[in-house]
Amino acid sequence: MKEQNLKLQIRILLEQNIAFGPGKADLLEAIEKTGSISQAAKSMNMSYRRAWQLVDTMNQCFETALVETQTGGTHGGGATVTALGQKVLQHYRQMEINARQALEHDYQIMSSYLKK
Repeated sequence: MKEQNLKLQIRILLEQNIAFGPGKADLLEAIEKTGSISQAAKSMNMSYRRAWQLVDTMNQCFETALVETQTGGTHGGGATVTALGQKVLQHYRQMEINARQALEHDYQIMSSYLKK
């Protein structure tokens, strides 16, 4: 019997832009962990250019930046997730939990109709 898994992907849209979604949440967590967009990108097997585009989109979509960068100096550059970025990430992760809990029962019923 095949195991069926419920996979939800929540995306927050602002006009035609994806302001926030699963990839951006993972990227914010990686930036928090590494203190660097380039290191976060590397840890996710993502190009620096793509990571920077995602950060730029997030920063443009929210009232204030979710990620702030520091240019290189004697200690090199870096990136930090702002207080707003931490709040957005926390609320997004809670939305994922709430959605999964709300849909779990119906998902179980739906998955029982799938081919075994």
